[in-house]
Amino acid sequence: MGEFDQREMAALEALVQELIELRAEIVDEAALQQPGIAAAHDNQRHGAANLAAYLALRRRDLRPLQHRLARMGLSSLGRAESHVLATVDAVLTMLHRALGRPWLPSPSVCGDFDQGSALLREQAEALLGSAAPERSVRIMVTMPAAAADDYQLVHQLLAAGAECLRINCAHDDAACWSRIIGHARRAGQALGRRCRIAMDLAGPKMRTGPVAAGPAVVKIRPVRDAYGRVTVKSRVWLAADSAPLPATAAAANLALPEAWLRRLRVGASVKLTDARGRRRTLTVVAADAGGCWAEADRTMYLTSDTVLRYAGRHMRRKRSAVRLGTLPQAEGGIRLRKGDRLIVAPNITPGREAQPGQAGRPAAPAAIGCTLPQALEQVRPGDAIYFDDGKIGGVVNKVEAGFVQVLVTQSAPGGSVLRADKGINLPDSALQLAALTTKDLADLEFIAAHADIVQLSFANTADDVALLQRHLARLGRPQLPLVLKIETRRGFQNLPEMLLMALRSPVCGVMIARGDLAVECGFERLAEVQEEILWICEAAHVPVIWATQVLESLAQRGMPSRAEVTDAAMSDRAECVMLNKGPYVLDAVRMLDDILRRMQQHQSKKQSMLRSLHLAQWSNAGRSERPWAAPH
Repeated sequence: MGEFDQREMAALEALVQELIELRAEIVDEAALQQPGIAAAHDNQRHGAANLAAYLALRRRDLRPLQHRLARMGLSSLGRAESHVLATVDAVLTMLHRALGRPWLPSPSVCGDFDQGSALLREQAEALLGSAAPERSVRIMVTMPAAAADDYQLVHQLLAAGAECLRINCAHDDAACWSRIIGHARRAGQALGRRCRIAMDLAGPKMRTGPVAAGPAVVKIRPVRDAYGRVTVKSRVWLAADSAPLPATAAAANLALPEAWLRRLRVGASVKLTDARGRRRTLTVVAADAGGCWAEADRTMYLTSDTVLRYAGRHMRRKRSAVRLGTLPQAEGGIRLRKGDRLIVAPNITPGREAQPGQAGRPAAPAAIGCTLPQALEQVRPGDAIYFDDGKIGGVVNKVEAGFVQVLVTQSAPGGSVLRADKGINLPDSALQLAALTTKDLADLEFIAAHADIVQLSFANTADDVALLQRHLARLGRPQLPLVLKIETRRGFQNLPEMLLMALRSPVCGVMIARGDLAVECGFERLAEVQEEILWICEAAHVPVIWATQVLESLAQRGMPSRAEVTDAAMSDRAECVMLNKGPYVLDAVRMLDDILRRMQQHQSKKQSMLRSLHLAQWSNAGRSERPWAAPH
């Protein structure tokens, strides 16, 4: 006691008293939640108890206490997620020793320091399988429909580092899913490791209905430099209807009569007058039995009435001209600007642009249908509404006879185009919708028979989770691991209650579905929200899947942005990271694998790992040997 003066002794006593009160609150909360904890599966009970403890811990603003503990060189409670009571007890033990008196904490059902982390690792292994060597975070990849007929793609994805493949039941059908799963099982056997199959139930997702198709016009345009000079001519594939499409992408694929095509040779010219009345020429640069490649150095607009003619005196015959005929119609869209009105209708009548008033009739706003009409019945004036992942936003200003009128308040400066099958979010509306649709129940039978993981989309309440558990029991798969996809504001707000229900299953997880979640909670809040989900799940010893737009630019266009690389590095704090499909998804898997291996040496959850730093060698090396030294 002689080592501390009276002021320091008083500060230590105050800390002990505050921590004793905090500990009592934690114990009381665990007692209050005892029915839910007791209902948890045997191997989830520690997680349920620790979750209750963590919620009690975080009800207070602990920042003043953290600052005082840190000044004394003690744990500031900042990394207590997986072992809450053990952390508090460790600090209390050290404080009592400093005060020269004994203190023995009562036994805890929350587990000790090592137990919490070990349980989380065990759950991650049970849910997602083993991770690659030197990497504890798994990689999940969303499967495109093309994977059903491309075994090599599936094999290459697993060889590149993917441990889990995801199938979204909102797309394709059971026949397609079966072929993908067959490829995954075969590839896993060939590589000597098991690949987990995760299947998403589509859930009650509200989407825009169809939109009237645009005109059947094909635009062909070469690439020009800043001075308008052509740097790359546009390439057009000319072939008969029955001919296969070329392996190389074309600016346009034009179907023409086989007899007409047969006379084209390399160097031949094809003349036409486009939809604007401009005379244009296509020059044949390659020809084979399948068709011809032609190039153009000027922009042209082609319609079904466009006539193509052979050029050259030797080609002028009665049948030198041919009409293009049927062309695919452009995808329809409705351009919306700030201040516009939009009618959202409870049907799937094709949407249309705004109609100007004429012949004494008033102007009519743009209109579009939706796929979940019962949701419109629960919308109220003043509710926010977002379309297409938040690209278009508005507020409901009128509701009548099932129709909702929206005032557009958010769009791109020149307006944004709303197309068919785009997501609709109603974050302010207290929607009461069945968690499992008729389609979900049918798909669940396939999932129970073939999948390793079932993922519940739009999980909003504990009742939603319980409903899925009951149906899994009915299908004879109560042990099937389940994942809650958190993608709504309600789902985030109800996460603790949903976790307690999910912990009644032997294995469970959570996916941070950041696409819809950002729209629902606000883009500015997404970082904060995903942090809270990570902390809450770590407290429950529940593995997390970090999803949506990870290395999206790389997967889609072959080059990642700097922000995406940083995001991928931050994803190391989850137990799994999900990549979306794309032409360059293999490159994305390889880069993510490399990033995760590197970050594992620096970060574990919220804890920085103090591996020796390259930059710290500065004072121990000569300038020529210094790593990343600046050039002279």
